[in-house]
Amino acid sequence: HGCEYMTGGVVVVLGNTGRNFAAGMSGGIAYVLDESSDFHLRCNMAMVALEPIADEDQVLEDLDHQGGDLETHGRVDLVHDMTRYDAQRLHNLIENHLRYTGSERAAMVLDNWDEYLPRFVKVMPVDYRRALQEMQAQAQITSRGQSGADDQHVGESVAVGGE
Repeated sequence: HGCEYMTGGVVVVLGNTGRNFAAGMSGGIAYVLDESSDFHLRCNMAMVALEPIADEDQVLEDLDHQGGDLETHGRVDLVHDMTRYDAQRLHNLIENHLRYTGSERAAMVLDNWDEYLPRFVKVMPVDYRRALQEMQAQAQITSRGQSGADDQHVGESVAVGGE
């Protein structure tokens, strides 16, 4: 009954799961290592969807080559955008697990990352994903509106200055 009634946060499962995983899961994300490709048989699919971890190598390489700004120092904001950057988030979490526990399993996964990454499954509640996407869309609209207002203000200043 792993992640039963989970409402938030992030979980990484490197071992076996029992039956009825994610029953009542309404928030958060779980990354499950599915070595036997049968996790879907033990997952309660009533409220969640399963998806592979996207191969984000090119995206992350591009981000590594950017200078970044003072706020992010060139780092990806893994905390606030839970719909993207799964591979990097997962890698960071497993690195932390290894650092804090000395887990041989975590070391094996990290040492063979390209082999293990495709074996992970992302478990995410359907309504949680929809809510995050709606919040991101609203933030983009707000950001564009603010940018448009700034552009309009600049245009007005130039027009006034030109008289």
